[in-house]
Amino acid sequence: MDISIIIVSWNVRDKFRECLKALYQSQGDFNMEVFVIDNHSSDNSAEMVEKEFKQAKLIKNKKNLGLSRAVNQVKHRAKGDFILLLNPDNVVFGDTLDKMLEWMRANPKVSVAGCRLVDERGETIKHVRRFPTVWDQLVIILKLPHFLPKILDKYIIKNFNYSQAQAVDSIRGSFFMVRIEMVEKIGLWDQRYFIWFEEVDYCQQVKKAGGQVWYTPTARCLDYVGQSFAKTPGLKKQKYFRDSMLKYFKKWHPAWQYWLLKSAWQFGLALAWAGKKASFKSKAKT
Repeated sequence: MDISIIIVSWNVRDKFRECLKALYQSQGDFNMEVFVIDNHSSDNSAEMVEKEFKQAKLIKNKKNLGLSRAVNQVKHRAKGDFILLLNPDNVVFGDTLDKMLEWMRANPKVSVAGCRLVDERGETIKHVRRFPTVWDQLVIILKLPHFLPKILDKYIIKNFNYSQAQAVDSIRGSFFMVRIEMVEKIGLWDQRYFIWFEEVDYCQQVKKAGGQVWYTPTARCLDYVGQSFAKTPGLKKQKYFRDSMLKYFKKWHPAWQYWLLKSAWQFGLALAWAGKKASFKSKAKT
């Protein structure tokens, strides 16, 4: 088996159908298997897979386990030389898989790779990031980019050349190809993350294990970006993001950084609550 593709799906049936259709129409001389883990969708996504894509290996969870736990349900069943973690709202082009497999085999020192991600207009999605620091995450918590737009330019690597293959800190988890030897060495996603920061954490683990993470423009993939997550209420999104950020810093950084970020989150929530209370009183007076 050349490649095992793992897709965790939640309430994005129509885009997911497009994703699976493109996979099974992929061109190239390779063998693949596709694992679908449905995280208790309510839009009949699992039924769609059963009816239209019988060749997929489907697991139907009785509740939403989150991304990491769902992925790990099949890590011991995957038989490919490479594992591709693919979001259900991503659509490969005809030669995407063939080109990525060819590139990975030509670069045996690379453990993890991501390709060029494009939006519906064909424009490159800027997804390569440096590893998070306490200061850029503090900036995000305090929403300072609203007032200082360039303050995160270093973290998001504003000047990154997406036309050139190069080693990076981390790539977007929506198209995340891993060499099986690295999976056998360190596993897949860390289950402490429900969603968010799991791919950054994995890239840290790869670097710690002596592996390399690369971006390559050799292949392209259409990324509709966050279609499943868009269905999650705003406060719940913020909770997932906050919890994952704190877990990441607790794992990889000094304790003082974890406590500083935790205090900043509490301060931010207190300000938000005070702002809503003041707004409510103002409306009541009028």
